Amino acid sequence: MKPFPAVFRAAVLASVVLLAGCTQVSARKIIPLDAFQRIYVEQRRSDNHHLDELFVAELKRLGKEAASGPLTMMPEKTDAVLTYDARWEWDFKTYLIELTFELHTTHSKKKLADARYYQPSIRTKEPPEIIRQLLVDLWPKP
Repeated sequence: MKPFPAVFRAAVLASVVLLAGCTQVSARKIIPLDAFQRIYVEQRRSDNHHLDELFVAELKRLGKEAASGPLTMMPEKTDAVLTYDARWEWDFKTYLIELTFELHTTHSKKKLADARYYQPSIRTKEPPEIIRQLLVDLWPKP
């Protein structure tokens, strides 16, 4: 059996290196979100990075009324609840490798939108930039 030429091996290696750092970002609205102005971000007990506060800051920057905390503290006139999950990795530094969130109606829990960010390498964006990108995809600023 004849070995692969060096050029072919180099091309395969370069492809693997380039694909290993691919970022996947998706955000989708199930219905238009213009009517949802008061958003409550459910605070995760296990979130030591305070992502709920970053979500609130970005929602306010987009002109929404936003607050965060445990669901038991949600204000009565909340239009939608944002829940999120984050996966962090450590490789000489801690970095966010995956962030997913869903937006639901307050009482019926009907899904309104969802989004996902996935970056399987250490060269990731900072959490505020990731959250900004995902939320702007759902609520573009006029």
